[in-house]
Amino acid sequence: MLVSAKEMLTKAKAGKYAVGQFNINNLEWTKAILLTAQECNSPVILGVSEGAGKYMCGYKTVVGMVKGMIEELGITVPVALHLDHGSYEGAKKCIEAGFSSVMFDGSHYPIEENIAKTKELVGICNELGLSLEAEVGSIGGEEDGVIGAGECADPNECKMIADLGVTMLAAGIGNIHGKYPANWAGLSFDTLAAIQELTGTMPLVLHGGTGIPADMIQKAISLGVSKINVNTECQLAFQEATRAYIEAGKDREGKGFDPRKLLAPGFEAIKATVKEKMELFGSIGKA
Repeated sequence: MLVSAKEMLTKAKAGKYAVGQFNINNLEWTKAILLTAQECNSPVILGVSEGAGKYMCGYKTVVGMVKGMIEELGITVPVALHLDHGSYEGAKKCIEAGFSSVMFDGSHYPIEENIAKTKELVGICNELGLSLEAEVGSIGGEEDGVIGAGECADPNECKMIADLGVTMLAAGIGNIHGKYPANWAGLSFDTLAAIQELTGTMPLVLHGGTGIPADMIQKAISLGVSKINVNTECQLAFQEATRAYIEAGKDREGKGFDPRKLLAPGFEAIKATVKEKMELFGSIGKA
């Protein structure tokens, strides 16, 4: 069954490790992540962007696929199905569809509007037992048309949002979606430390986990980061493995590729990537 991310992240914060959110885009990605979480005895969060939700034929389809896989594959580790960078309207749709966790990204609104919309969603999620992620300070780069400059959040604004009763807080600390440029200045640990001091036991979220050096990841975890998002690294691994299979010409003598075999190398590449990240985040054996 699907669970709220609250308990797994509370344990992660106390235990000084992080739970990985791995975005899903199709059946193969979902299966690979779930099987790896089970094999590693690790809690896991399946992230779904609004664009991926549309691609997979709507949020109800995603919920049905994930619940069906959990049952058919015998998955027993905690699994949260989470809307990633959701709009206000998108968050409500995912709640109605049966997601166990949602993110409302109000970072592009004035803080007063961010607070008002987040407060309403806190009430809805609390009533239904769902977890809610909020954001202050936009994350750099682009994801599903949401563009951020990689700004650093105001710690006082972070406290204002945290005090509303959200489950977890994503705060911009110079992190970027996608691959990091050569001139990237790195994470602002001073900002993260200030946010941690003001938000206390609130689990903090690090978006843009692809390409951040391991020592920075570990320092971020020591400063309160309990959830780390990974997407681009899985995309790159899937792309490389699939391309290699195609270039090897393993089709069926003019009949084309068997799609199950075509996607198998990418499936294995995602499993390897997820396991590597779980090891780095320290979540293996923590289910």
